[in-house]
Amino acid sequence: MRIFDADRWQEIFSALKKNRLRTFFTAFGVFWGIFMLVIMMGSGSGLENAVGRDMGDMATNSVFMWTQRTTMPYKGFDRGRHYNFRNGDTEALLEQIPEIKHIGPRIRGWSSDGNNVVRGERTGAFVMQGDYPAYNLIDPVGMKSGRFVNELDIRDKRKVCVIGQRVVNEMFSPDENPVGEYLRIQGVYFKVVGVFESLKPHRGEHENQIIYLPFTTLQKTYNFGDVVGWYSITSRDNVQVSVVEEKAKALLRQRHTIHPDDERAVGSFNLENEFNKMTTLFAGIRGLIWIVGIGTLLAGVIGVSNIMLIIVKERTKEIGIQRAIGATPWHIISQVIMESVILTTLAGYIGLVLGVGIVEGVNYLLVTTGAESDMFANPEVNFSAAIQALEVLVVSGLLAGLIPAYRAVSMKPIDALRDE
Repeated sequence: MRIFDADRWQEIFSALKKNRLRTFFTAFGVFWGIFMLVIMMGSGSGLENAVGRDMGDMATNSVFMWTQRTTMPYKGFDRGRHYNFRNGDTEALLEQIPEIKHIGPRIRGWSSDGNNVVRGERTGAFVMQGDYPAYNLIDPVGMKSGRFVNELDIRDKRKVCVIGQRVVNEMFSPDENPVGEYLRIQGVYFKVVGVFESLKPHRGEHENQIIYLPFTTLQKTYNFGDVVGWYSITSRDNVQVSVVEEKAKALLRQRHTIHPDDERAVGSFNLENEFNKMTTLFAGIRGLIWIVGIGTLLAGVIGVSNIMLIIVKERTKEIGIQRAIGATPWHIISQVIMESVILTTLAGYIGLVLGVGIVEGVNYLLVTTGAESDMFANPEVNFSAAIQALEVLVVSGLLAGLIPAYRAVSMKPIDALRDE
């Protein structure tokens, strides 16, 4: 079969234009199927992107742990006892649980109730957090200038701080460079060594008002002793963080004389479990989108196949003449299949382009108007998904033309010539 045969193409387009209204409605079924598939793929990606963006760059193999009141009596202690994690727990966790990759002890200073930060005549109320450098590997922030807390700050208990963008806006003039300047925090002067901005768009307002201090500095300066507020922990590669979670809970219960079966005494949030749930959910959504989209497209393909059967019936005598003068069965089959492929591909391509255009247009409007929300952001159509849709179109065209094509060659030339 010569694909670039001009006579062949002229014959195909002539057949399609013979009944334009019928051709239009037949093509519309395929157009609508691929159009809806693209729109649904873009909508699904908008939901997925919004959820993923709100997580920022948080390590998905992480767990967060804190103390809660005991719920079971044990070794002379009553239920309802309150306790605190201690520095010794940090060392024990690292020594006895080799599956731990990063551990970030944290302690919170005074809350933002009342003005706790002063610089000259400016005052502000901000949240203080005492952290280790590892915390910025678990739940990172975007450093705009300077640096984050480092190991020397921890070891030497340096009076330094890393401040959020909102702190900068309220405590410094627009033309000032905060790095190297000092803030008086709860009566103690700290040198600013870095400025950060939250990577979580919809939680940025809260995170951008945080002031990070070295963990050991906050403990000593504000008389927290060896108390640890809570832990952020990640597991090593190829180790599920739930393994670390269970081992850490068991160890902490043992160290604080808590009943081994008291599951509520150590609170935790396993981000890996939540991430896996979301991954499974969106995989299901993508699968459902393809099922619905393919189903809609299949309805259009069936319409194309039916119309091609009608076309073959209308051209029975013409096919008989072609067979009588020497046209091979493959020649007839290829002609019918090409008509089907061209009809489905052209209609589907228009649907694909229009669908992608609408998705990109919605994305542009969301960005320019600031209308993105916690549930929908940055809808897009993946390039590989678009290629897969085109492949589906070509296959659909082939399938739509197979039955009419074999119907055409099944007729005997003499019978076809007698058709009225």
